[in-house]
Amino acid sequence: MTATDTTAPSTPTAKHSNSAPPKPATAQRAPKGWGKLARTMLIPFFLCAIMGLFYLGAFHQPTPHNVQVAVVGDSAATKVFAQTLQDESDGALTVRTVNNGESARQLVEDREIVAAYESTKDSATLYASSAASETSANIAQKVFMNVAYKQGQPFHVEDVVPAGEHDSTGQGLFFLLVALSIGGYASAVPLAGFMGKVKLPVRFAMAAVAAAVIASIAVIVSGPVYQIIQNHYASIWLISWAYAVSIIMLGMGLHPMLRHWTTPVLTLCFVALNFTSSGGIFQPAMQPGFFGALNTFWNGAGWLHAVQTLVYFPGQGIGMDILRLIVWLVPGAALIFATHAWSVHKTRLANENAAIQEVEEAVAA
Repeated sequence: MTATDTTAPSTPTAKHSNSAPPKPATAQRAPKGWGKLARTMLIPFFLCAIMGLFYLGAFHQPTPHNVQVAVVGDSAATKVFAQTLQDESDGALTVRTVNNGESARQLVEDREIVAAYESTKDSATLYASSAASETSANIAQKVFMNVAYKQGQPFHVEDVVPAGEHDSTGQGLFFLLVALSIGGYASAVPLAGFMGKVKLPVRFAMAAVAAAVIASIAVIVSGPVYQIIQNHYASIWLISWAYAVSIIMLGMGLHPMLRHWTTPVLTLCFVALNFTSSGGIFQPAMQPGFFGALNTFWNGAGWLHAVQTLVYFPGQGIGMDILRLIVWLVPGAALIFATHAWSVHKTRLANENAAIQEVEEAVAA
């Protein structure tokens, strides 16, 4: 009798039945983007640096240099006193003499000098103008108050051209400049993002309309609302429009090249450099020479001087200030033209490459 093998034959399935199941593929982690965050954070760091450097550099230690003042009198003693005062100031003052108090008042009113000092037997008088610059008038007052004290004379100040009733510090126009500037460069970026959809003339029209709205808001707020300005509304509106449109066009022209760096660069130009050099807080003679140099050609200084003239010194001319604002329109317009031409060139190259590719595909077929 034959024995039967009852062992089940091995099969491939049975052979591998105890094997461990294959491990699932490990999911890759998404990159956290630290590099992009670091690059983006350069913008606030840049803004912090430029605001600190330029604001503190311009305002932290006002030091008079070559401040134009006068002493009333034509005697030899008066001329010796004026020369001595200039020598002892160590460059802070430039002192001239004038014949009488009326001439001194006129020089202050014409903004040719900051202040004039007249000493008589009974008292000492300082002629100054808070409308021109309250900070400069205060600094001159400190200087000549000490002179009057040494001479043993009672001292008083005559404000030849005072600031307005609703602008006691004389700095309301400066803060109006701040509003115009922020409105201008804040409008530039959204307009730049839209200008690729419209033709070149429409781009200029958008800038002009936006500037008109900004100028209108500024004039209404400073005029009927707070009464800082009470006349020359049309002229101030037109000057404000020219100022705002120059900033907007510069921003629109720069945006295709600078992209997210456009706002920081505009902040550098029209906040850090613009406000510090405008003369709204301290006149150039009270600041380091760098800011005094900017004051000679920067558009904010031109706007402030022109509007200040219309509001407080209406008999004086503003032709050079207007010319400065017009000149500032040129780089913005040129940049918009240039970026438009470059975009047209890129589009034409793309169309030509597409046409060549279509021909090559037709030949290959």
